[in-house]
Amino acid sequence: MAEITAAMVKELREMTGAGMMDCKKALNETNGNMEEAVEVLRKNGQAKAVKKEGRIAAEGICRIAAVGDNTAAVVEVNSETDFVAKNEQFQQFVEAVAKQAVNSTAADMDAFMEEAWNEDASKTVKEALVDKIAVIGEKLSIRRFEKIVAENGCVVSYVHGGGRIGVIVEADTDVVNDNIKEALTNIAMQVAALNPKYVATSDVSEEYKAHEKEIIAAQIAQDPKMAGKPEKVIEGAITGRLNKELKEVCLLEQVYVKAEDGKQTVSQYVAQVAKENGANLSIKKFVRFETGEGLEKKNEDFAAEVAAQMAGN
Repeated sequence: MAEITAAMVKELREMTGAGMMDCKKALNETNGNMEEAVEVLRKNGQAKAVKKEGRIAAEGICRIAAVGDNTAAVVEVNSETDFVAKNEQFQQFVEAVAKQAVNSTAADMDAFMEEAWNEDASKTVKEALVDKIAVIGEKLSIRRFEKIVAENGCVVSYVHGGGRIGVIVEADTDVVNDNIKEALTNIAMQVAALNPKYVATSDVSEEYKAHEKEIIAAQIAQDPKMAGKPEKVIEGAITGRLNKELKEVCLLEQVYVKAEDGKQTVSQYVAQVAKENGANLSIKKFVRFETGEGLEKKNEDFAAEVAAQMAGN
């Protein structure tokens, strides 16, 4: 049996909003497995919101570079501290990494890091990173990149919060004008704000649906109001809750944040823009990077560090 520490309980509580004892019990049940403990809490309905599973736990910024209307790339580069993330030299380096990515033919990070550095072909991207670490004096990491080339339309990009979030939206369209690009930028802002997982319900995997139905079923089973209800009623409740959730995680089903009536969906907004511009317009894909997503941030205790250093002298 794994030792359940106070730090583990604290982390699970921060991730889920559940009570301290509930978190400890869930960790005991799962032998300290954090992901399984989250699932236990969700099934028991004790997790108020699994809102920090992808919390920002590392510093750095996202940047986007584009070539024309049909090619763009987003990158995330991490630093140890927010101080460095705001440093002009670091930000210029991230801009250069984004330009590298938009011109890259690499299929993965390993290949990308071995490419010749655009600003000095005598170095690889990896060597340029090592040089920058030496200059800045802090650990830096080129974490990820994604490049999109629109073959039948255009791409637009949006960077939020000084680089905290970077979004690219790809659309299939036979008309590319300022109105279309403005509309797609609005949709990119929607992606940044509401963080959908899919473009449309047709993109949702059966595995995802099955997993969420299992969670919902476990919650309903513990609802006193549903006790003794016919199986048909329970199945209907599960389906209803799942459909409601899908509207939240699928971009086209979400309510458009700028809708004047508060009811228009993103899908309806796209259709409206298409009609106004005589275009065949559809959202094909989006990419959303959030800085530090899923990374664990080092918790610095400078007072303790200084005390330890003094004790060692």
